[in-house]
Amino acid sequence: MDFVSVLNLLEKGMKYPLPGKEAQLSMSPNPVDKRRFDPKLPADHRKGSVLILLYPFENKAFFPLIKRPVYSGVHSGQIAFPGGKKEAEDANEEETALREAWEEVGVLPEQVNLIGRMSDLFIPTSNFLVSPILGYSDVIPDFVPEEKEVARIIQAAVSTLYEPAFRKQKVLEFSNNFRLDTPYFEVEKEMVWGATAMILSELLQILENGKA
Repeated sequence: MDFVSVLNLLEKGMKYPLPGKEAQLSMSPNPVDKRRFDPKLPADHRKGSVLILLYPFENKAFFPLIKRPVYSGVHSGQIAFPGGKKEAEDANEEETALREAWEEVGVLPEQVNLIGRMSDLFIPTSNFLVSPILGYSDVIPDFVPEEKEVARIIQAAVSTLYEPAFRKQKVLEFSNNFRLDTPYFEVEKEMVWGATAMILSELLQILENGKA
């Protein structure tokens, strides 16, 4: 999909009510963790933001994903959007997303034109309520990975998300005999699943709504 068309569809699609839970569920691992959608969140939950940054490459719409390094945490080695915890000095979720994108992948905040905010998504395993922030840059950012937080930057095409060959499903097995039947997007030979895939699913539905 070309860059200008994607921006036009998002502008139109964001005028409709956000698809939210319905779109997120279509890429949710099964069994669904019902805590994701419980209106009463844990009192000690933390807030964070991620940035979905669209930019043009050869006239097509792309966005960056990052691969987390291998570490002892629950998201070790996973694919995610640039983003992180909201700090006390952040005025709002948008500021958190811009700051984290600058710190993690070197995107200059002044390069980002904000489009809007998608539906929040709670991640029970890390106790984070994540706010996805949509934005775009008219130029390709000069990406620089932060060594401690980013093992790899993946430049993903929006069009890939529409390709049936790159939308797959597999059963993930965990150490305590727990299994998840998991839909995912295959992007640059990486498995994009969980909250990141659920957020991308809402993005696709917003684009579809923009065609109406």
